[in-house]
Amino acid sequence: MKAVRFFGHKDVRVVNDIEKPVPKGDEVLLKIGGAGVCHSDLHIIDEGTVVGTVFTLGHENAGWIEEIGENVEGYKKGDAVLVYGPWGCGHCKPCQQSKENYCDHQSEQAYGGGLGLDGGMADYMLVPSSRLLVPIFDLDPVIAAPLTDAALTPYSAIKRSLPKLMPDEYVVVIGVGGLGHVALQILREISGAAIIACDVTEDKLAFAKELGAAFAINSKDADAAEQILKITGIKKAKVVLDFVGATSTIDLGTKVVSLDGDLTIVGLGGGHYQYSMNGLPFGVSMTNPYWGSRTELMEVVGLARQKKIHIEIEKHKLDDANEVYERMRQGKIKGRAVLIP
Repeated sequence: MKAVRFFGHKDVRVVNDIEKPVPKGDEVLLKIGGAGVCHSDLHIIDEGTVVGTVFTLGHENAGWIEEIGENVEGYKKGDAVLVYGPWGCGHCKPCQQSKENYCDHQSEQAYGGGLGLDGGMADYMLVPSSRLLVPIFDLDPVIAAPLTDAALTPYSAIKRSLPKLMPDEYVVVIGVGGLGHVALQILREISGAAIIACDVTEDKLAFAKELGAAFAINSKDADAAEQILKITGIKKAKVVLDFVGATSTIDLGTKVVSLDGDLTIVGLGGGHYQYSMNGLPFGVSMTNPYWGSRTELMEVVGLARQKKIHIEIEKHKLDDANEVYERMRQGKIKGRAVLIP
């Protein structure tokens, strides 16, 4: 079968000689409908965050069950499903709470398909346990694949702060990319706070207004923080969601977050924050959440089925993987790219 394989630093190849897996036990073989292309892949490809192993890329995956192992219950051939991305041990306390993204044994094992183990940028994908599947019912797997990260990650981050997102408050979203454009829709649907979107291009800012942002600020402006504070007034923004994670965006967040607010850094931009006693307002929680729980992915599917969120996608063939990654490096992907076998 065909697959997009990672062979090492900056070495990604499309190969045609991978043997089709055969599931056993609780394993499930998925016929891939779509595999999302995530900016996190570039950290693997360009920065070598996963070393010493060759594997198939793709951690945002959806498709149809092709074959099941002898111990699988509750699923049958043809069922449309998502693959929950972070694969924990399945036995520790966080895993038992559906939070495999925070598995106690994360540092001891490869962390999931496309993240050290074979992912979904292929004709077929072997999922090691049926517990990692989430039914999508009438959703198209091609459209649904990015829900597993591009929607789950911002949804989980927003839920952490939901009690603070009241109608008399402001929330700042920095970065209207693959995750940020979904975050805007989620905030529009489940929170009452006024949304201030920040990005560096006018087309992204216009897109943000279409998706529910009440205000749009170009974060390249030298006075971006002052523009935000003019909107919020003295109370500032109760929640800041940074989907870039660069030093400049973290700095912007620290200037506009309110007392007892949440500064949530989701993006993996490699930024730094130098803590000082007066660097943040009192009571601020600075967090770096990772992905979300499997039960939260079920909730995301519910939002998508109710047509309350929609991921803007570009469709590409597996053979186009390297071209898509290059366009992503250049910031030319609008929404999410999806590879279709």
